[in-house]
Amino acid sequence: MEVITIIKTLNLNRETTAILDNAYAISYEKQVNSIWQASFSLPINDPKVDKVELLKYVEITDEDEYIGLFRIIPKSTSSTNHSVTFQCEHVLATLLGSTLFKYHQLSNYATTEVLQYLLDQQKTKNVVLGTVAFTRYFHYSWENENLLSAIFSVPKPFNEQYRWELDTTIYPWVLSLLEAETTPTCRIKEGYNLVGFEIEENPMGVFNRIYPLGSGEGVNQLTIESVNNGVPYIEDIAPGEEIKETVWVDKRFDDAESLKASAVGLLDKWKKPIVTWKASASDVSKITGLQIDKLKEGKVLRLELNDYPTTELRIMKESKSDLTGAPGDVQLEIGNLTEDLSTTSADLERRAQVNELYSQGATNILSFNYQDNCDSIIPATIPFFIDDDVVNINTCELTFRTKNFRAYAQATEGGGAIVKSTGGGGGTVKSTTSGGATTQTTTSGGGSTQTSSSGGGTTQTTTSGGGVSKSTLGGGGSYESTNQYCGGTETCITATLDSDGGLGHYHYLPNQLLTHTHAITIPTHSHGFDIPSHSHSVSVPAHNHSVSVPAHSHSVSVPAHNHEITLLDHFHGIEIPDHTHAVKHGIYELAKMPSIITVKIDGNIVPITGTSGDRIDLVDYMNKDVDGKITRGRHEVELLPNDLARIEADLILRVFIRSHMGGNF
Repeated sequence: MEVITIIKTLNLNRETTAILDNAYAISYEKQVNSIWQASFSLPINDPKVDKVELLKYVEITDEDEYIGLFRIIPKSTSSTNHSVTFQCEHVLATLLGSTLFKYHQLSNYATTEVLQYLLDQQKTKNVVLGTVAFTRYFHYSWENENLLSAIFSVPKPFNEQYRWELDTTIYPWVLSLLEAETTPTCRIKEGYNLVGFEIEENPMGVFNRIYPLGSGEGVNQLTIESVNNGVPYIEDIAPGEEIKETVWVDKRFDDAESLKASAVGLLDKWKKPIVTWKASASDVSKITGLQIDKLKEGKVLRLELNDYPTTELRIMKESKSDLTGAPGDVQLEIGNLTEDLSTTSADLERRAQVNELYSQGATNILSFNYQDNCDSIIPATIPFFIDDDVVNINTCELTFRTKNFRAYAQATEGGGAIVKSTGGGGGTVKSTTSGGATTQTTTSGGGSTQTSSSGGGTTQTTTSGGGVSKSTLGGGGSYESTNQYCGGTETCITATLDSDGGLGHYHYLPNQLLTHTHAITIPTHSHGFDIPSHSHSVSVPAHNHSVSVPAHSHSVSVPAHNHEITLLDHFHGIEIPDHTHAVKHGIYELAKMPSIITVKIDGNIVPITGTSGDRIDLVDYMNKDVDGKITRGRHEVELLPNDLARIEADLILRVFIRSHMGGNF
């Protein structure tokens, strides 16, 4: 029976360009959840060698079985063997050509949504999403990864077995995520199709306790404690069994739930001795036509051996070394059904490449400083903000000192105004009482003071016509003459007249300088005599009058008394003109200090004593979310003294930051 194996080449539009009739040494290797490999050779002088172009496609078919669609990667030419050998990889590898540049994060999305997001990042839309047999919600993040690595990481946290399948018989190619088979669908039976087998058991890889660690470093490295009741490990230890523990690190994980789920899957595998089965078998399905005789990767087979109990194992790798020369020979690697299918050679390679690029973050110190006055009403307030890309808060510590209240000036400016004072009700007010006293006033030394001056002159007084008159009894009387002034040694004469005008008598007042009036007194009498017609004249020379005042003083005697003042209802109006007060600049501190400082953060009182503190731990009093993590966003520290004070404070936070936002500015 002739074996027909067809290899044909295709261009990037998947159009056939050649059928390689002379191909030989055709081999393939199919491994679970990995990129399949193939190879073939052509004679060096085959005219179709030029049709096999790098990164173009080849399709391999083994009789009626479709092996798959591959693309050409390195080729080698040997003059010794006169051949050209081509290495091929499955077209699933085209997803390696698209990159998730920078940071991408998906939280709480269903598995289908996550895979669709990733496939949407293709530069050329070769692959579409098919069946997704799982619905899980995990936190995913990628940074600077190729698209295939990101896709392979999606089911990594699952605690169930899964299988990737890419259908390349249609275009766009359809990628599905399926549940792995658990029921045997093929067999290897000694004496029937078994050629030979090897079993290797290695207990050195047995662990019954795993400490999982994810992204980060030091105290900031992700653990599972937050989702594992505070315990940093998972274990499965039988009674009396010795503890064998290991630390498993995969820095791709930055979500504790996902990290734990993946560790659980590993524990199921690692708690048992590693058993490696390698079997050689004959593919008799081409003879029997039975599906149970088809040995294909991913299937569960029943291994029936004469000297061993029947065992069910999964085919992890299927390969044929020569489809044309030995078409019935198949080599199998068989593993436990609970094997972690995602731990493949491609996955290991991915870890080596990606861990160097992955953003692990760094520890940073955030410092907030405060210096200002405050009192019992207005506290010293230190607001601070914790951003969303802060992964962990390691410490939050407050250091503060209390100082004297400080001012910088002693006056302020004023603009003037009219101010109406308070009203008064009026009334009688009794003043203070005095006992009286004698008070001496000013004292004079005496002296002569000139009063008034006269120029002198002759003054006519009374004029008479004269004649003989018989007098009658006169009742007397007095007549005032005009004032006359005498001066020098002249004699001032005072004349006394009788009632009929006769001269009764006169006086001499010698050598007197007087200020005086002249009066004539006429007593009661009778005269009989003749008075001739005449007139009187008095000659007053120029003169003045002097008063001599001796040395003396005046005394005033004030008796005991008091004063009463009656005030009516009234207001006082005060008008202040526009003006300014000069500011006296300087630094002035109050002498007094507060005795108590109340410290709060996010409204929660921090129990402290005293008016200063060093590195006070505030973490326990900060606002937390439902998971007990410090909330991201705004927080506030308050220091409230019971009197005027000046607070000098430093708030120091140590945080672990992984920056995935913003640009390079």
